[in-house]
Amino acid sequence: MIRLGSKSPTRAKILKAHNIEFIQSGGEFDEDTITTQNPKSFAYQATLGKFDELYKKYGVEEYPLLVSDSVVTTNDLLLRKAKDKNDAKRMLELQSGNQTSVISCMKYKSKTLELIDISITTYIFEKFDEKDMQNYLDSNEWMGKAGAIMVEGFCKPYIKEVIGYESTAMGLCVEKLKVFLE
Repeated sequence: MIRLGSKSPTRAKILKAHNIEFIQSGGEFDEDTITTQNPKSFAYQATLGKFDELYKKYGVEEYPLLVSDSVVTTNDLLLRKAKDKNDAKRMLELQSGNQTSVISCMKYKSKTLELIDISITTYIFEKFDEKDMQNYLDSNEWMGKAGAIMVEGFCKPYIKEVIGYESTAMGLCVEKLKVFLE
């Protein structure tokens, strides 16, 4: 049993799919306090900020703590969660017909182990169909997703090539985590 320090339903879904027992306890860390525009640094700093907040609150005596954060980058731009539908559209237009990377950082700590990992999954997308993109925007499924990207949904039919794990793109590289849980 571990404590997932995240409110993300997608990260919870990843753990369930891999039969990892967990309880979910999200925090209130304010990512807007991070000033870097470097995507990898942002994911790392956000993960550490979230971890520190939840570690102070819960520690690891009862359950090991797992925290993760993800960002998206296209053309070296940091793409966080879209502020509104127009921002989501801007991000998707940048990704359409382009190479896009999802950077996920995780920190796991138990009484005996501490693990920090930064994983990257890169997608090369076909050009998005305008009507499909508008339907996706109207569905609001993009909300709460870094870069408005949904590789397991809207983006899936447009993937030409993928380098890395799908779980990384969904917010948590479970393949790397499982090695340390066994």
